[in-house]
Amino acid sequence: MIRYTLICDNAHEFESWFSGSASFEEQARRGFVTCPLCNSAKVERAVMAPNVARTDLGQRTAAEPAAEAPAPAGTPAPMALMSDKEIAFREMLTALHSHVRENAEHVGTRFADEALKIHHGETEARAIYGEANADDARMLHEEGVDFLPLPRLPNSGN
Repeated sequence: MIRYTLICDNAHEFESWFSGSASFEEQARRGFVTCPLCNSAKVERAVMAPNVARTDLGQRTAAEPAAEAPAPAGTPAPMALMSDKEIAFREMLTALHSHVRENAEHVGTRFADEALKIHHGETEARAIYGEANADDARMLHEEGVDFLPLPRLPNSGN
């Protein structure tokens, strides 16, 4: 097995394991190697320094502290796990969930029934939220009921 540092055409860097160079080439040619950040299939191997074990480490004396080698030119700086845009998006999504909870009635699994009753004027018009399966959503759409799916919050079971 060999680990390659890969880079996509959007300059996202990531790593992946392959059984060998030919395996990487074949998978990349067929479009099976994609960037986990942007899903681009235009992926190449990044320039990598070989991992060579040093034999002189045991010969260093206590008076000789280990010096850190400077990073080679062109080495990308450490990257945060989330960009500023992703952090802002999560904050907006959290604010949206808070707004819905504060301004609408949670009707749970009765969402489709309650939405249909409101649509047909059988009950008072009000803001509601809850759960609906795909069949319920399809039925509401066919009935002409206006509704929107509420994206899940990050780290909420997905």
